[in-house]
Amino acid sequence: MSASPRPDVAVIGGSGFYTFLEDPQEIEVDTPYGKPSAPISVGTVEGRSVAFLPRHGAHHDFPAHKVPYRANLWALRSLGVRQVLAPCAVGGLQVEYGPGTFLVPDQLVDRTSGRQQTYYDTGAIHVSFSDPYCARLRGHLLNGLAGQGPVDGGTMVVVEGPRFSTRAESKWYADQGWSVINMTGHPEAVLARELALCYATVALVTDYDAGVDEASSVSMDAVFQVFAEHTDTLKKLLSGVVAGLGDDRDCSCSHALDGMNLPLTLP
Repeated sequence: MSASPRPDVAVIGGSGFYTFLEDPQEIEVDTPYGKPSAPISVGTVEGRSVAFLPRHGAHHDFPAHKVPYRANLWALRSLGVRQVLAPCAVGGLQVEYGPGTFLVPDQLVDRTSGRQQTYYDTGAIHVSFSDPYCARLRGHLLNGLAGQGPVDGGTMVVVEGPRFSTRAESKWYADQGWSVINMTGHPEAVLARELALCYATVALVTDYDAGVDEASSVSMDAVFQVFAEHTDTLKKLLSGVVAGLGDDRDCSCSHALDGMNLPLTLP
């Protein structure tokens, strides 16, 4: 890393984002929690040093419930990253959020089970998570998507997977008023908060979830197809957002751990 500036910003996304970076170099990183999903690529976007990590691995090696989330976030922070943009594919739970909709959520509901979702396994460490996404990064994402008519706010419910929901489960989620459903948003968001990182996501609706109407039923092929159709839009969005981000984090994220006696030393 000595030959390149340390990346302050990272994008966690799918394999289609490899071409997002200019002149990338792969960095092998090890962590106390094992290796991340893949070597981290560091290159430039609009002249700025940026890190990229494929959430599921270089060849979609990890299903959502097996992604090494703790290693991923720790590895990024160890390289200097303090701001994380995390685009993801989601299913729409409300009829107004059909395929092709961009939504920047402001709330999250965890319906996963068995995932390692904290770095703090000893001591009384309780990190605030009432607002799970960085408001400053959300604002940048919404501004960047202005021409796409993005949905400002909404709740993303995260399920364990790897199966999709039954119609009854999906209808229950929709009846709660939740907006979209996904399998990777947790524990990624809370681990970012536990490392005092700024973190926000832009969710691309690829399908209606199974309980929205009788005709709806999720298929993996449809998810991949819709996401691929919008990859270029997402890359342009993120390029603009990265270019416009400042170095000073005038938000509360960097102070998430203030006043706590942490049982570990952060990288």
